[in-house]
Amino acid sequence: MASRTPRMSDSESRAWLSLIAVAELLPVALDAQLRADSDLTNVEFRVLSALKQTPGSTMRMGELARLLSSNLPRLSKVISRMEERGFVTRETVVGDGRAVDVVLSQHGRKALIHALPEHLDYVRATVFDHLSDGEIDVIGRALEPLVQRLDRSGRFACAPDPCTLVTEDGVA
Repeated sequence: MASRTPRMSDSESRAWLSLIAVAELLPVALDAQLRADSDLTNVEFRVLSALKQTPGSTMRMGELARLLSSNLPRLSKVISRMEERGFVTRETVVGDGRAVDVVLSQHGRKALIHALPEHLDYVRATVFDHLSDGEIDVIGRALEPLVQRLDRSGRFACAPDPCTLVTEDGVA
């Protein structure tokens, strides 16, 4: 007896393929925009944003790697490039020689502030300007349970307004 191959419904397939396409295409598009307009990569922008949102604009390297879904060697290379550009500094944690804090510099803060207006304009033009307020609300409500299901560590806590970054020390 032949077994039946499971299939998605047409609506499931459409939604799934669209979600996967956006998950693949959006980071590439954001990276291209940030590089062209601000000479930052998407990862560098995310590092600067994460540091800006934390108390003292400082975060442990391991926590930052976890937040960015990265590993320490990959993030270390990014942070080295950012150090060379004066965006961040690394500080060894007193009492724990293995731990390293990444600290946002004034130059990094200025780079983020400079990048933010064009980046937000691009996000609006690329995503939100093509959707009604109702569609934006539906997307938010539809994606929040997926975030909660996939984000077992609670890095991204979605409150009704808006999603906020959660560090090991609490909400940032």
